[in-house]
Amino acid sequence: MMDKIEDHESRHSSTSLKSVDNADNQTSAQRVPPPETPEAIQTRFRVIAAFWAVIIFLGFPIWWKTTSIYRAHLPIQEMTEWSEGKICRPVFPLEIQIAAPALQLTESQHLVRTTQHALDDLNEFAAHHLRLKLANATDLSDSGGPVLGGQNTGDGPDTALTVRVLSEDGLSSPRSELHAETTQLDIFYPPSQVPVPSSSNPALSVFIAEELQRLYSEEKATIAYILSGGTSGPDAESISRRLRRSMKYADTYHLSFSLFTPGAAPTSWDIEAAVQEYLAPLLFAFTPISNFTIDTQVQMYATFSPMAPPPVFDEVESAWTLKKEDLSAFINAAEWPLNPSIGNGPTLNFVLYVPDPSQSPMVVKENRASSWIIPQWGGVFLLNPPLETTDSSGSRTNPAHLSQDSLRPAFMTFSHQLLTLLGTPATPSSLPLRLQSLIRVRAAALLLSASSTMGSLARLTESLPSIPIPATVAASVAKTLSQLSATCSHLREGRFGAALASARIAESEAERSFFEKSMVGQVYFPDEHKVAVYLPLLGPVGVPLIVGLMKEVKRLVAAWKARRLSKA
Repeated sequence: MMDKIEDHESRHSSTSLKSVDNADNQTSAQRVPPPETPEAIQTRFRVIAAFWAVIIFLGFPIWWKTTSIYRAHLPIQEMTEWSEGKICRPVFPLEIQIAAPALQLTESQHLVRTTQHALDDLNEFAAHHLRLKLANATDLSDSGGPVLGGQNTGDGPDTALTVRVLSEDGLSSPRSELHAETTQLDIFYPPSQVPVPSSSNPALSVFIAEELQRLYSEEKATIAYILSGGTSGPDAESISRRLRRSMKYADTYHLSFSLFTPGAAPTSWDIEAAVQEYLAPLLFAFTPISNFTIDTQVQMYATFSPMAPPPVFDEVESAWTLKKEDLSAFINAAEWPLNPSIGNGPTLNFVLYVPDPSQSPMVVKENRASSWIIPQWGGVFLLNPPLETTDSSGSRTNPAHLSQDSLRPAFMTFSHQLLTLLGTPATPSSLPLRLQSLIRVRAAALLLSASSTMGSLARLTESLPSIPIPATVAASVAKTLSQLSATCSHLREGRFGAALASARIAESEAERSFFEKSMVGQVYFPDEHKVAVYLPLLGPVGVPLIVGLMKEVKRLVAAWKARRLSKA
Protein backbone atom coordinates (compact mmCIF):
# COMPACT_ATOMS: atom_id res chain seq x y z
CA MET A 1 0.00 0.00 0.00
CA MET A 2 2.79 2.44 0.88
CA ASP A 3 4.63 1.64 -2.34
CA LYS A 4 1.62 2.62 -4.39
CA ILE A 5 1.31 5.95 -2.59
CA GLU A 6 5.00 6.83 -3.22
CA ASP A 7 4.71 5.88 -6.86
CA HIS A 8 1.68 8.09 -7.26
CA GLU A 9 3.47 11.06 -5.66
CA SER A 10 6.47 10.64 -7.94
CA ARG A 11 4.27 10.56 -10.99
CA HIS A 12 2.49 13.65 -9.78
CA SER A 13 5.78 15.53 -9.31
CA SER A 14 6.94 14.61 -12.79
CA THR A 15 3.70 15.90 -14.22
CA SER A 16 4.10 19.21 -12.33
CA LEU A 17 7.67 19.69 -13.61
CA LYS A 18 6.59 19.05 -17.16
CA SER A 19 3.82 21.66 -16.78
CA VAL A 20 6.34 24.28 -15.56
CA ASP A 21 8.74 23.52 -18.40
CA ASN A 22 5.95 23.84 -20.92
CA ALA A 23 4.91 27.24 -19.47
CA ASP A 24 8.51 28.50 -19.63
CA ASN A 25 8.86 27.33 -23.20
CA GLN A 26 5.64 29.09 -24.14
CA THR A 27 6.81 32.36 -22.47
CA SER A 28 10.16 32.21 -24.31
CA ALA A 29 8.38 31.53 -27.52
CA GLN A 30 6.23 34.61 -27.00
CA ARG A 31 9.22 36.90 -26.12
CA VAL A 32 11.44 36.03 -29.06
CA PRO A 33 10.16 37.65 -32.27
CA PRO A 34 10.00 35.54 -35.31
CA PRO A 35 12.96 35.86 -37.66
CA GLU A 36 12.60 38.53 -40.35
CA THR A 37 12.33 37.44 -43.85
CA PRO A 38 14.84 38.79 -46.38
CA GLU A 39 12.01 40.60 -48.12
CA ALA A 40 11.12 42.49 -44.88
CA ILE A 41 14.74 43.42 -44.31
CA GLN A 42 15.05 44.74 -47.85
CA THR A 43 11.82 46.71 -47.50
CA ARG A 44 12.97 48.35 -44.26
CA PHE A 45 16.33 49.17 -45.82
CA ARG A 46 14.69 50.74 -48.85
CA VAL A 47 12.31 52.82 -46.72
CA ILE A 48 15.16 54.21 -44.60
CA ALA A 49 17.30 54.79 -47.71
CA ALA A 50 14.41 56.57 -49.42
CA PHE A 51 13.93 58.91 -46.47
CA TRP A 52 17.64 59.75 -46.35
CA ALA A 53 17.82 60.16 -50.12
CA VAL A 54 14.97 62.69 -50.00
CA ILE A 55 16.73 64.54 -47.15
CA ILE A 56 20.16 64.56 -48.78
CA PHE A 57 19.28 65.12 -52.43
CA LEU A 58 16.12 67.22 -52.09
CA GLY A 59 15.59 68.59 -48.60
CA PHE A 60 19.17 69.68 -47.85
CA PRO A 61 19.70 71.50 -51.20
CA ILE A 62 16.37 73.31 -50.81
CA TRP A 63 17.23 74.28 -47.24
CA TRP A 64 20.71 75.40 -48.29
CA LYS A 65 19.34 77.46 -51.17
CA THR A 66 16.59 79.13 -49.18
CA THR A 67 18.68 79.86 -46.07
CA SER A 68 22.09 80.59 -47.57
CA ILE A 69 23.48 84.12 -47.14
CA TYR A 70 24.85 85.86 -50.21
CA ARG A 71 28.23 87.37 -49.54
CA ALA A 72 29.68 89.35 -52.39
CA HIS A 73 33.44 89.37 -52.71
CA LEU A 74 35.17 92.29 -51.02
CA PRO A 75 38.87 93.20 -51.38
CA ILE A 76 39.52 92.80 -47.67
CA GLN A 77 43.28 93.14 -47.95
CA GLU A 78 43.10 96.35 -49.95
CA MET A 79 40.48 97.82 -47.61
CA THR A 80 42.66 97.04 -44.60
CA GLU A 81 45.72 98.56 -46.22
CA TRP A 82 43.81 101.76 -46.96
CA SER A 83 42.74 102.05 -43.33
CA GLU A 84 46.32 101.47 -42.15
CA GLY A 85 47.70 104.13 -44.50
CA LYS A 86 49.88 101.71 -46.46
CA ILE A 87 48.53 102.58 -49.92
CA CYS A 88 48.37 106.37 -49.80
CA ARG A 89 50.33 108.90 -47.80
CA PRO A 90 48.62 112.25 -48.51
CA VAL A 91 50.84 115.07 -49.68
CA PHE A 92 49.93 118.68 -50.35
CA PRO A 93 52.27 120.36 -52.84
CA LEU A 94 51.16 123.98 -53.19
CA GLU A 95 52.22 125.77 -56.35
CA ILE A 96 53.13 129.42 -55.74
CA GLN A 97 53.93 131.68 -58.64
CA ILE A 98 56.60 134.33 -58.22
CA ALA A 99 56.43 137.41 -60.44
CA ALA A 100 59.29 139.93 -60.36
CA PRO A 101 58.70 142.35 -63.26
CA ALA A 102 61.53 144.70 -62.22
CA LEU A 103 64.19 141.97 -62.16
CA GLN A 104 66.13 140.41 -64.97
CA LEU A 105 65.40 136.81 -65.89
CA THR A 106 68.57 135.48 -64.27
CA GLU A 107 67.88 137.52 -61.14
CA SER A 108 64.30 136.25 -60.98
CA GLN A 109 65.42 132.64 -61.38
CA HIS A 110 68.04 133.10 -58.68
CA LEU A 111 65.41 134.65 -56.39
CA VAL A 112 63.05 131.70 -56.89
CA ARG A 113 65.84 129.18 -56.33
CA THR A 114 67.17 130.75 -53.13
CA THR A 115 63.66 131.32 -51.76
CA GLN A 116 62.85 127.66 -52.37
CA HIS A 117 65.98 126.63 -50.44
CA ALA A 118 65.00 128.92 -47.56
CA LEU A 119 61.48 127.46 -47.54
CA ASP A 120 62.79 123.91 -47.46
CA ASP A 121 64.97 124.78 -44.47
CA LEU A 122 62.00 126.26 -42.59
CA ASN A 123 59.52 123.48 -43.42
CA GLU A 124 59.23 120.78 -40.74
CA PHE A 125 56.20 119.02 -42.21
CA ALA A 126 57.20 117.20 -45.38
CA ALA A 127 53.61 116.35 -46.42
CA HIS A 128 52.83 120.05 -46.90
CA HIS A 129 55.30 121.49 -49.37
CA LEU A 130 55.39 124.90 -51.08
CA ARG A 131 56.68 124.71 -54.64
CA LEU A 132 57.78 128.02 -56.16
CA LYS A 133 57.51 128.70 -59.87
CA LEU A 134 58.54 131.69 -61.88
CA ALA A 135 55.37 133.14 -63.41
CA ASN A 136 55.03 134.15 -67.02
CA ALA A 137 53.31 137.36 -68.02
CA THR A 138 50.35 135.38 -69.36
CA ASP A 139 49.89 133.63 -65.99
CA LEU A 140 49.09 136.85 -64.17
CA SER A 141 46.01 139.01 -64.01
CA ASP A 142 45.42 142.46 -62.65
CA SER A 143 43.18 141.13 -59.94
CA GLY A 144 45.60 138.51 -58.76
CA GLY A 145 43.25 135.61 -59.38
CA PRO A 146 39.63 134.73 -58.85
CA VAL A 147 37.91 134.50 -55.53
CA LEU A 148 39.14 130.98 -54.91
CA GLY A 149 42.54 131.78 -56.20
CA GLY A 150 43.37 129.95 -59.35
CA GLN A 151 41.44 126.71 -58.94
CA ASN A 152 42.47 124.87 -62.04
CA THR A 153 39.83 123.29 -64.19
CA GLY A 154 42.39 121.47 -66.36
CA ASP A 155 44.94 118.76 -65.66
CA GLY A 156 47.58 121.05 -64.17
CA PRO A 157 48.06 121.86 -60.50
CA ASP A 158 46.05 124.59 -58.80
CA THR A 159 47.80 127.89 -58.23
CA ALA A 160 47.59 128.54 -54.51
CA LEU A 161 49.14 132.00 -54.38
CA THR A 162 50.68 134.64 -56.62
CA VAL A 163 53.59 136.60 -55.13
CA ARG A 164 54.48 139.87 -56.84
CA VAL A 165 57.95 141.13 -55.92
CA LEU A 166 57.98 144.90 -56.43
CA SER A 167 60.67 147.50 -55.92
CA GLU A 168 59.81 150.54 -53.80
CA ASP A 169 61.98 153.51 -52.99
CA GLY A 170 62.38 154.76 -49.47
CA LEU A 171 62.24 151.36 -47.76
CA SER A 172 64.84 150.20 -45.31
CA SER A 173 63.63 146.60 -45.22
CA PRO A 174 61.13 144.48 -47.18
CA ARG A 175 57.45 144.57 -46.30
CA SER A 176 54.43 142.50 -47.37
CA GLU A 177 50.83 143.28 -48.22
CA LEU A 178 48.23 140.53 -48.62
CA HIS A 179 45.15 141.33 -50.71
CA ALA A 180 42.03 140.44 -48.69
CA GLU A 181 39.84 139.74 -51.72
CA THR A 182 42.30 137.80 -53.90
CA THR A 183 45.12 135.29 -53.63
CA GLN A 184 47.86 137.82 -54.27
CA LEU A 185 50.71 138.73 -51.95
CA ASP A 186 52.80 141.82 -52.74
CA ILE A 187 56.37 141.94 -51.48
CA PHE A 188 57.98 145.38 -51.56
CA TYR A 189 61.75 145.63 -51.28
CA PRO A 190 64.28 148.46 -51.42
CA PRO A 191 66.27 148.60 -54.65
CA SER A 192 69.47 148.04 -52.70
CA GLN A 193 68.37 144.50 -51.80
CA VAL A 194 68.14 143.14 -55.31
CA PRO A 195 69.54 139.59 -55.01
CA VAL A 196 72.75 139.08 -56.96
CA PRO A 197 73.59 135.70 -58.49
CA SER A 198 76.62 135.30 -56.23
CA SER A 199 74.60 135.48 -52.99
CA SER A 200 73.48 132.13 -51.60
CA ASN A 201 71.06 133.39 -48.97
CA PRO A 202 69.79 136.89 -49.85
CA ALA A 203 67.75 138.81 -47.30
CA LEU A 204 64.86 139.20 -49.72
CA SER A 205 64.60 135.42 -50.23
CA VAL A 206 64.62 134.82 -46.49
CA PHE A 207 61.88 137.42 -45.98
CA ILE A 208 59.67 135.91 -48.69
CA ALA A 209 60.16 132.41 -47.27
CA GLU A 210 59.23 133.56 -43.75
CA GLU A 211 56.11 135.32 -45.02
CA LEU A 212 54.98 132.24 -46.93
CA GLN A 213 55.68 130.04 -43.93
CA ARG A 214 53.59 132.34 -41.74
CA LEU A 215 50.67 132.38 -44.20
CA TYR A 216 50.33 128.60 -44.19
CA SER A 217 51.31 127.84 -40.58
CA GLU A 218 47.76 127.21 -39.36
CA GLU A 219 46.92 125.05 -42.38
CA LYS A 220 50.05 122.95 -41.86
CA ALA A 221 49.28 122.48 -38.18
CA THR A 222 45.68 121.47 -38.92
CA ILE A 223 46.61 118.95 -41.63
CA ALA A 224 49.37 117.50 -39.43
CA TYR A 225 46.82 117.14 -36.62
CA ILE A 226 44.35 115.35 -38.91
CA LEU A 227 46.91 113.00 -40.45
CA SER A 228 48.28 112.05 -37.04
CA GLY A 229 44.83 111.20 -35.73
CA GLY A 230 44.79 114.13 -33.32
CA THR A 231 47.81 113.01 -31.32
CA SER A 232 50.57 115.42 -32.32
CA GLY A 233 51.31 119.03 -33.02
CA PRO A 234 52.25 122.03 -30.89
CA ASP A 235 48.77 123.53 -31.25
CA ALA A 236 46.89 120.24 -30.91
CA GLU A 237 44.62 121.48 -28.12
CA SER A 238 43.54 124.67 -29.90
CA ILE A 239 43.06 122.82 -33.19
CA SER A 240 41.01 120.15 -31.46
CA ARG A 241 38.83 122.83 -29.85
CA ARG A 242 38.28 124.54 -33.19
CA LEU A 243 37.42 121.28 -34.97
CA ARG A 244 34.99 120.29 -32.23
CA ARG A 245 33.07 123.54 -32.75
CA SER A 246 32.71 123.00 -36.48
CA MET A 247 30.10 120.91 -38.22
CA LYS A 248 30.85 117.61 -39.88
CA TYR A 249 31.43 118.04 -43.58
CA ALA A 250 28.37 117.75 -45.82
CA ASP A 251 27.63 118.40 -49.48
CA THR A 252 24.69 120.63 -48.53
CA TYR A 253 23.96 122.66 -45.42
CA HIS A 254 20.63 124.18 -44.47
CA LEU A 255 20.78 127.69 -43.01
CA SER A 256 17.88 128.76 -40.82
CA PHE A 257 17.62 132.46 -39.90
CA SER A 258 15.15 133.21 -37.10
CA LEU A 259 13.96 136.52 -35.65
CA PHE A 260 12.76 136.14 -32.05
CA THR A 261 11.33 138.83 -29.80
CA PRO A 262 9.49 138.56 -26.46
CA GLY A 263 6.99 141.26 -27.44
CA ALA A 264 4.77 142.29 -30.35
CA ALA A 265 7.51 144.05 -32.34
CA PRO A 266 9.34 143.82 -34.65
CA THR A 267 7.04 141.89 -36.94
CA SER A 268 9.04 142.01 -40.17
CA TRP A 269 12.60 142.37 -41.46
CA ASP A 270 14.39 142.84 -44.78
CA ILE A 271 15.81 139.36 -44.65
CA GLU A 272 15.97 138.72 -48.40
CA ALA A 273 17.87 141.93 -49.10
CA ALA A 274 20.20 141.29 -46.16
CA VAL A 275 20.99 137.75 -47.32
CA GLN A 276 21.68 138.92 -50.87
CA GLU A 277 23.84 141.81 -49.74
CA TYR A 278 25.84 140.39 -46.85
CA LEU A 279 25.73 136.61 -47.18
CA ALA A 280 25.26 135.61 -50.82
CA PRO A 281 28.86 136.48 -51.90
CA LEU A 282 30.24 134.28 -49.14
CA LEU A 283 27.94 131.40 -50.02
CA PHE A 284 28.94 131.73 -53.67
CA ALA A 285 32.60 131.53 -52.69
CA PHE A 286 31.81 128.27 -50.86
CA THR A 287 30.34 126.70 -54.01
CA PRO A 288 33.40 124.48 -54.71
CA ILE A 289 33.14 123.14 -51.15
CA SER A 290 29.43 122.92 -50.24
CA ASN A 291 25.97 124.09 -51.28
CA PHE A 292 23.42 125.88 -49.08
CA THR A 293 19.67 126.18 -48.71
CA ILE A 294 18.06 128.95 -46.64
CA ASP A 295 14.80 129.43 -44.78
CA THR A 296 13.67 132.23 -42.47
CA GLN A 297 11.04 132.78 -39.80
CA VAL A 298 9.73 135.45 -37.42
CA GLN A 299 8.52 134.46 -33.96
CA MET A 300 6.90 136.98 -31.61
CA TYR A 301 6.24 136.51 -27.88
CA ALA A 302 9.24 134.21 -27.67
CA THR A 303 10.00 134.26 -23.96
CA PHE A 304 13.03 132.92 -22.13
CA SER A 305 13.00 129.39 -20.81
CA PRO A 306 11.73 129.22 -17.20
CA MET A 307 14.89 127.28 -16.34
CA ALA A 308 17.20 129.99 -17.73
CA PRO A 309 18.47 132.71 -15.38
CA PRO A 310 16.93 136.08 -16.35
CA PRO A 311 19.15 139.01 -17.37
CA VAL A 312 20.39 141.28 -14.60
CA PHE A 313 20.66 145.05 -14.85
CA ASP A 314 24.21 146.35 -14.44
CA GLU A 315 24.24 149.96 -13.29
CA VAL A 316 27.88 150.43 -14.19
CA GLU A 317 27.34 149.27 -17.75
CA SER A 318 23.80 150.72 -17.91
CA ALA A 319 22.69 147.55 -19.63
CA TRP A 320 20.98 144.26 -18.95
CA THR A 321 23.58 141.50 -18.82
CA LEU A 322 23.72 137.76 -19.31
CA LYS A 323 26.40 135.72 -17.58
CA LYS A 324 28.69 133.73 -19.81
CA GLU A 325 27.95 130.46 -18.01
CA ASP A 326 24.19 131.01 -18.60
CA LEU A 327 24.42 131.38 -22.38
CA SER A 328 23.96 127.64 -22.93
CA ALA A 329 20.42 127.94 -21.52
CA PHE A 330 19.50 131.01 -23.57
CA ILE A 331 17.81 129.04 -26.38
CA ASN A 332 14.33 127.99 -25.33
CA ALA A 333 14.33 124.75 -27.32
CA ALA A 334 11.05 123.59 -25.77
CA GLU A 335 8.98 126.53 -27.07
CA TRP A 336 10.96 128.18 -29.85
CA PRO A 337 10.24 126.57 -33.24
CA LEU A 338 13.80 125.56 -34.13
CA ASN A 339 14.04 122.44 -36.23
CA PRO A 340 17.18 120.40 -35.54
CA SER A 341 17.36 119.16 -39.13
CA ILE A 342 15.56 120.15 -42.31
CA GLY A 343 16.15 118.30 -45.56
CA ASN A 344 19.07 116.01 -46.27
CA GLY A 345 21.92 118.12 -44.94
CA PRO A 346 22.62 119.33 -41.39
CA THR A 347 21.01 122.56 -40.23
CA LEU A 348 22.85 125.64 -38.96
CA ASN A 349 20.62 127.89 -36.88
CA PHE A 350 21.23 131.64 -36.66
CA VAL A 351 19.06 133.39 -34.10
CA LEU A 352 18.53 137.16 -34.11
CA TYR A 353 17.06 138.08 -30.72
CA VAL A 354 15.54 141.55 -30.15
CA PRO A 355 15.11 142.10 -26.38
CA ASP A 356 12.04 143.61 -24.84
CA PRO A 357 12.30 147.43 -24.48
CA SER A 358 12.27 147.01 -20.71
CA GLN A 359 15.44 144.89 -20.98
CA SER A 360 17.29 146.81 -23.67
CA PRO A 361 20.18 147.07 -24.29
CA MET A 362 21.23 143.48 -23.53
CA VAL A 363 24.85 142.25 -23.64
CA VAL A 364 27.08 139.53 -22.24
CA LYS A 365 28.39 140.59 -18.86
CA GLU A 366 32.01 139.45 -19.10
CA ASN A 367 32.99 141.02 -22.45
CA ARG A 368 29.99 143.20 -23.45
CA ALA A 369 29.62 141.01 -26.53
CA SER A 370 26.33 140.84 -28.33
CA SER A 371 26.88 137.47 -30.04
CA TRP A 372 28.19 133.97 -29.37
CA ILE A 373 28.54 130.61 -31.11
CA ILE A 374 26.87 127.38 -30.03
CA PRO A 375 29.25 124.60 -31.20
CA GLN A 376 27.88 122.39 -33.99
CA TRP A 377 24.53 124.14 -33.78
CA GLY A 378 24.69 127.79 -34.86
CA GLY A 379 25.01 131.33 -33.56
CA VAL A 380 23.07 133.98 -31.62
CA PHE A 381 23.09 137.76 -32.05
CA LEU A 382 21.47 140.23 -29.63
CA LEU A 383 20.17 143.17 -31.65
CA ASN A 384 19.41 146.30 -29.64
CA PRO A 385 17.69 148.63 -32.15
CA PRO A 386 16.92 152.27 -31.35
CA LEU A 387 13.62 152.42 -29.46
CA GLU A 388 10.69 154.40 -30.80
CA THR A 389 8.30 156.61 -28.82
CA THR A 390 4.72 155.57 -29.48
CA ASP A 391 2.62 158.18 -27.63
CA SER A 392 2.71 161.26 -25.45
CA SER A 393 3.17 159.19 -22.31
CA GLY A 394 6.74 158.49 -23.42
CA SER A 395 6.49 154.70 -23.58
CA ARG A 396 9.10 153.26 -25.88
CA THR A 397 8.93 150.16 -28.02
CA ASN A 398 10.95 148.27 -30.61
CA PRO A 399 10.52 149.29 -34.27
CA ALA A 400 7.91 147.31 -36.15
CA HIS A 401 10.27 146.68 -39.06
CA LEU A 402 14.02 146.00 -39.25
CA SER A 403 15.63 147.53 -42.31
CA GLN A 404 18.53 146.12 -44.26
CA ASP A 405 20.97 148.63 -42.73
CA SER A 406 19.91 147.75 -39.20
CA LEU A 407 20.52 144.06 -39.98
CA ARG A 408 24.05 144.65 -41.24
CA PRO A 409 25.87 144.11 -37.88
CA ALA A 410 23.96 140.90 -37.29
CA PHE A 411 24.62 139.42 -40.71
CA MET A 412 28.28 140.39 -40.71
CA THR A 413 28.52 138.49 -37.43
CA PHE A 414 26.57 135.57 -38.87
CA SER A 415 29.08 135.45 -41.74
CA HIS A 416 31.98 135.07 -39.33
CA GLN A 417 30.06 132.51 -37.29
CA LEU A 418 29.30 130.54 -40.46
CA LEU A 419 33.00 130.45 -41.38
CA THR A 420 33.84 129.17 -37.90
CA LEU A 421 31.09 126.55 -37.87
CA LEU A 422 32.23 125.25 -41.26
CA GLY A 423 35.78 124.78 -39.98
CA THR A 424 37.44 127.60 -41.93
CA PRO A 425 40.92 128.45 -40.62
CA ALA A 426 41.20 131.79 -38.84
CA THR A 427 44.28 132.84 -40.81
CA PRO A 428 45.43 134.33 -43.14
CA SER A 429 43.39 137.50 -43.58
CA SER A 430 42.61 136.73 -47.22
CA LEU A 431 39.26 134.94 -47.47
CA PRO A 432 40.14 133.15 -50.74
CA LEU A 433 43.28 131.73 -49.13
CA ARG A 434 41.27 130.58 -46.11
CA LEU A 435 38.78 128.84 -48.40
CA GLN A 436 41.64 127.18 -50.26
CA SER A 437 42.98 125.93 -46.93
CA LEU A 438 39.53 124.63 -46.06
CA ILE A 439 39.43 122.66 -49.32
CA ARG A 440 42.71 120.93 -48.48
CA VAL A 441 41.73 120.32 -44.87
CA ARG A 442 38.36 118.85 -45.88
CA ALA A 443 39.98 116.66 -48.54
CA ALA A 444 42.42 115.26 -45.97
CA ALA A 445 39.67 114.65 -43.40
CA LEU A 446 37.36 112.94 -45.91
CA LEU A 447 40.20 110.80 -47.25
CA LEU A 448 41.05 109.52 -43.78
CA SER A 449 37.40 109.10 -42.82
CA ALA A 450 36.56 107.00 -45.90
CA SER A 451 39.72 104.93 -45.44
CA SER A 452 38.86 104.29 -41.80
CA THR A 453 35.32 103.26 -42.77
CA MET A 454 36.76 100.75 -45.25
CA GLY A 455 38.87 99.24 -42.49
CA SER A 456 35.89 99.02 -40.14
CA LEU A 457 33.81 97.31 -42.84
CA ALA A 458 36.60 94.81 -43.52
CA ARG A 459 36.88 93.93 -39.83
CA LEU A 460 33.09 93.65 -39.52
CA THR A 461 32.71 91.23 -42.44
CA GLU A 462 35.56 89.05 -41.16
CA SER A 463 34.36 88.92 -37.56
CA LEU A 464 30.72 88.18 -38.52
CA PRO A 465 30.68 85.57 -41.31
CA SER A 466 26.90 85.16 -40.95
CA ILE A 467 25.96 88.63 -42.19
CA PRO A 468 25.09 89.04 -45.88
CA ILE A 469 27.09 91.22 -48.23
CA PRO A 470 24.82 92.44 -51.04
CA ALA A 471 26.15 93.22 -54.48
CA THR A 472 25.35 96.88 -53.84
CA VAL A 473 27.86 96.91 -50.98
CA ALA A 474 30.54 95.41 -53.19
CA ALA A 475 29.82 98.05 -55.83
CA SER A 476 30.01 100.85 -53.25
CA VAL A 477 33.27 99.49 -51.90
CA ALA A 478 34.76 99.30 -55.39
CA LYS A 479 33.68 102.87 -56.10
CA THR A 480 35.04 104.04 -52.75
CA LEU A 481 38.46 102.50 -53.38
CA SER A 482 38.53 103.96 -56.88
CA GLN A 483 37.69 107.44 -55.60
CA LEU A 484 40.24 107.12 -52.80
CA SER A 485 42.93 106.37 -55.37
CA ALA A 486 41.77 109.34 -57.44
CA THR A 487 41.86 111.57 -54.35
CA CYS A 488 45.38 110.50 -53.50
CA SER A 489 46.49 111.07 -57.10
CA HIS A 490 44.88 114.52 -57.27
CA LEU A 491 46.53 115.55 -53.99
CA ARG A 492 49.91 114.38 -55.19
CA GLU A 493 49.54 116.44 -58.37
CA GLY A 494 48.25 119.55 -56.57
CA ARG A 495 44.67 119.48 -57.93
CA PHE A 496 42.94 120.10 -54.62
CA GLY A 497 39.51 120.98 -55.98
CA ALA A 498 39.36 117.68 -57.86
CA ALA A 499 40.73 115.90 -54.77
CA LEU A 500 37.89 117.25 -52.63
CA ALA A 501 35.30 116.17 -55.21
CA SER A 502 36.69 112.62 -55.28
CA ALA A 503 37.01 112.47 -51.50
CA ARG A 504 33.40 113.63 -51.15
CA ILE A 505 32.21 110.73 -53.34
CA ALA A 506 34.46 108.26 -51.50
CA GLU A 507 33.07 109.31 -48.12
CA SER A 508 29.47 109.07 -49.33
CA GLU A 509 29.95 105.61 -50.84
CA ALA A 510 31.84 104.37 -47.79
CA GLU A 511 29.03 105.45 -45.46
CA ARG A 512 26.45 103.86 -47.76
CA SER A 513 28.27 100.52 -47.81
CA PHE A 514 28.88 100.42 -44.06
CA PHE A 515 25.31 101.25 -43.08
CA GLU A 516 23.59 98.91 -45.55
CA LYS A 517 20.23 97.97 -44.00
CA SER A 518 20.38 94.25 -44.75
CA MET A 519 23.82 93.99 -43.15
CA VAL A 520 22.92 95.96 -40.05
CA GLY A 521 19.87 93.75 -39.45
CA GLN A 522 21.92 90.54 -39.46
CA VAL A 523 24.56 91.87 -37.09
CA TYR A 524 22.15 91.38 -34.17
CA PHE A 525 21.04 87.81 -35.14
CA PRO A 526 23.53 85.39 -33.48
CA ASP A 527 23.84 81.66 -34.24
CA GLU A 528 22.18 80.73 -30.93
CA HIS A 529 18.91 82.06 -32.31
CA LYS A 530 19.16 79.72 -35.29
CA VAL A 531 19.66 76.72 -33.02
CA ALA A 532 16.63 77.75 -30.98
CA VAL A 533 14.52 77.88 -34.16
CA TYR A 534 15.67 74.65 -35.82
CA LEU A 535 15.95 72.29 -32.83
CA PRO A 536 12.20 72.03 -31.96
CA LEU A 537 11.39 71.40 -35.64
CA LEU A 538 14.10 68.90 -36.56
CA GLY A 539 14.39 67.03 -33.24
CA PRO A 540 11.19 64.90 -33.42
CA VAL A 541 11.85 64.06 -37.08
CA GLY A 542 15.57 63.57 -36.91
CA VAL A 543 15.79 61.20 -33.94
CA PRO A 544 13.82 58.25 -35.51
CA LEU A 545 15.68 58.68 -38.80
CA ILE A 546 19.09 58.68 -37.10
CA VAL A 547 18.23 55.69 -34.88
CA GLY A 548 16.93 53.73 -37.89
CA LEU A 549 20.07 54.54 -39.86
CA MET A 550 22.29 53.41 -36.99
CA LYS A 551 20.44 50.08 -36.73
CA GLU A 552 20.82 49.47 -40.45
CA VAL A 553 24.50 50.28 -40.29
CA LYS A 554 24.96 47.86 -37.39
CA ARG A 555 23.08 45.13 -39.27
CA LEU A 556 25.19 45.61 -42.38
CA VAL A 557 28.40 45.53 -40.33
CA ALA A 558 27.26 42.34 -38.55
CA ALA A 559 26.35 40.69 -41.84
CA TRP A 560 29.73 41.63 -43.30
CA LYS A 561 31.57 40.15 -40.33
CA ALA A 562 29.50 36.96 -40.57
CA ARG A 563 30.43 36.55 -44.23
CA ARG A 564 34.09 36.97 -43.42
CA LEU A 565 33.91 34.34 -40.70
CA SER A 566 32.11 31.91 -42.98
CA LYS A 567 34.76 32.34 -45.66
CA ALA A 568 37.50 31.84 -43.10
